[in-house]
This record gives sequence, C-alpha cells and structure tokens, in this order.
Amino acid sequence: MPHGPVGDFDLNGKIVLITGGGGGIHLELAKLVLAEGAKVIIADLRLQPDGEEFVKAIPKTVFFQETDVAKWAELKNLIKVSEEKFGDVPDVYVAGAGVFEPPSSDFWEDNEDERYAYVDINVNHPLKLTRIAVTALLSKNKKGVVAIMASMAGYMGQDVAPMYCTTKHALIGFTRSMGQTDRSQGVKVVTIAPGIVRTPLWLNHPEKQARYGYTDDIAIDAIDVAKGYMKIIKEGKYPGGTVFETSKAGERTIGTWFVSPPGFDPDTPVEGTSVPQEALDQAYQPINDILKKERGTGKTVK
Repeated sequence: MPHGPVGDFDLNGKIVLITGGGGGIHLELAKLVLAEGAKVIIADLRLQPDGEEFVKAIPKTVFFQETDVAKWAELKNLIKVSEEKFGDVPDVYVAGAGVFEPPSSDFWEDNEDERYAYVDINVNHPLKLTRIAVTALLSKNKKGVVAIMASMAGYMGQDVAPMYCTTKHALIGFTRSMGQTDRSQGVKVVTIAPGIVRTPLWLNHPEKQARYGYTDDIAIDAIDVAKGYMKIIKEGKYPGGTVFETSKAGERTIGTWFVSPPGFDPDTPVEGTSVPQEALDQAYQPINDILKKERGTGKTVK
C-alpha cells in the first residue's frame, strides 16, 4: 500500500543530518532546526570556527562526524552514527556539501586522469545520500525529507563554470525525477536553488571574488537560504520534486517548463541575478589563455 505524502513536517524531536554543515548556509540551517527541537548531525571534512563553537556549546543534541562525502562508505556510516548517538536513523537528510570550480578538478585545466572528482562531490554524493535515506527511512517505516543544494546555475549555463552548471543541472533533474517518491513512499525529495550567497565559498577565496565579479551588494545572506530550506522541509505545500529558488529577486518555485529570469522581466534583470559582461570577460581570460596554448599544436590529447 502507498505510504502517502509527507505533508507538513514538524521538526521537534526529529534527527537532521546535514552534509557540508561545517559553516556557511548549512551551519545556519543547523541552528534553525536545533531551535525547533531537532537533533543535528553535521557531516563535513572540517568545522569552520563558528561551527566549532556551535558543536561545543550543545554536545548533547549536535554531533560532528568528519566525512568525505565522495566516499560512499563514509556516507553509509552516517546512519550508524545516528543510531549510536541519537537512537534512530535520521528523519531529514540535507545534501549540502559541494564545491565551486576547485583547482583540483577543473574542466578547462583538464588536470585529472580517471574521473572528475567535482562530479563525485556535487552529483554522486547527493544521489547516493538520497538512496541511503530511502533505504533507512523505509527500514524503520518512517516518513522523511531529503533536501538538496542546487543553484540557479542549474537552469542557466556559463562556460566559465561548466562543471558547476552541469552538476547543478543534474541535481534539479534528479529532484524532479523523484517527485513520485513522496506520494508513493513518504520520502520527499526537494531542492533549493539560490543565487549568489555570502558564504565562505566566496569570502575565504578573494581570487574567486576577483575572477567572477563577486561583491557583497549582489549577494544574499546564508541565513536567507537556510530559511528557504526550512520552508521546503517543513511545509506540505512544497511536495516532492519541488525546485525552490531564492535570490536578490525574492523567492519562487521553479516550474518544469519555460523558466523566466528572476524578477519576471527580461528587460530589467535584478542586480545579483545576472552576470555583467565585464565580469564575464574577466572570468574568461584564464580559459582563453589555456586554449590559446592548445591551438595549432597538432596534439589531440595531453
């Protein structure tokens, strides 16, 4: 028999697992779910200083597990951790860990021999975490929520960041493909798609700020995205398959067909939701330098 949709979801007494919760958006989310009476497992490679303070201050209801999300065994281990620390499997699974154009995995630099590690972190980790969540929740006959961090880049495209855009496209397609799982199994899979956000991803990397034209005045705060997460996790009006956008233009649910620009008027784009040409030119320059070296060499592979 069908389990039925999740509907409104009270977080009081629930267990929330958050990958990438060591700082930024997902640390803010951890604080919000804790305030509603949830227990929290933060899974990340490391904690930012504010994350360390958060975990130390509330050791009985917040637990940090060092985790490399690209390693499936470490993702699976989080279920065991939850059962040992809090007595049950998680009710909510937030796939928040992700990277943006890291030098170690770059399309244009083409510096990997076997695979793009970027895809393991940004795509394979959320997909595998979702599968782990479905198995764990069904094993305990529980309803639950999977919330995935995507981006507005998931329905845009820029060849200055082709891997990032591609991975976020994949997550939006995956979320839409999982809509029926809410109705049939009671496991709701939803995605949040922010614009530019003021987080350590930018603040700790001035070289990326300079290359991609980041400034504080075009970014929203991490807490704004965390509040968006809370809506799609808790409120039944956001069913499985929902893609929820939050940016300088405000919040909206993105339909499957014919996505219009944020602000709804293509002639007057909202600041912070489009990329100025001078910023694009600046971001393209390192790519142009790479490709200039390849042109006319006669070499077909590196």
